[in-house]
Amino acid sequence: MSTIEVRDVYKSHAGAPALRGIDACFVPGELTVLAGPSGSGKTTLLSIMGGYDVADRGVIRFAEPLPEDVAADALDWRHVGYVPQALVLLDELTVAQNVQLPVRLCRESLPDHIVEEKRTREWLERLELDHLADRYPSQTSGGEQQRTALARALRLEPGLLLADEPTGQLDPARVDLVLEVLVEYAATGATVVITSHDPTVMAVAHTVVTMADGTVVDRRRRRR
Repeated sequence: MSTIEVRDVYKSHAGAPALRGIDACFVPGELTVLAGPSGSGKTTLLSIMGGYDVADRGVIRFAEPLPEDVAADALDWRHVGYVPQALVLLDELTVAQNVQLPVRLCRESLPDHIVEEKRTREWLERLELDHLADRYPSQTSGGEQQRTALARALRLEPGLLLADEPTGQLDPARVDLVLEVLVEYAATGATVVITSHDPTVMAVAHTVVTMADGTVVDRRRRRR
């Protein structure tokens, strides 16, 4: 995935400003945390970057190796993994089927069943969900559902991974697990951007971008 540049982005909801001229840059190989109080614009910025919302004004640029600049709402969503706070798991599908759903939606022809099942199981195991593979979301806890949504977002191994408060419902041990997975995934060359209020999350980030009242008020690199 390429560097993502956000330039002079504005967005209002029902006439109320949500983003006020955001400038930011997110690079491959790094985990970036969008921090700040509720209502600061973190979720709005994340959804615009992923093409799930459209800015009123401003530009999202994807630098090389993409052949040309594209707007966020034109980005092929198969290259974006997105974990919303609402999770949006399908109750009629098992945990494993929810994780595998992006593959079935994106592939024009049915892939090798054995290979696809193996890759799905690998992500379930990595996020300690393999024992829940045949259960339905309603039979799992909030934290387990949150990890299922993350496994689903990672299933296509996207170049851009966006996650809105991905540790909000987890116990401390599972927070450490998810952070380890996110850091490892960024190290593969992916661009990983998440929102969080948690100091534990910010402590492992490469960069923390702090927002307030729809603006970026600080950008701090924490580690290399």
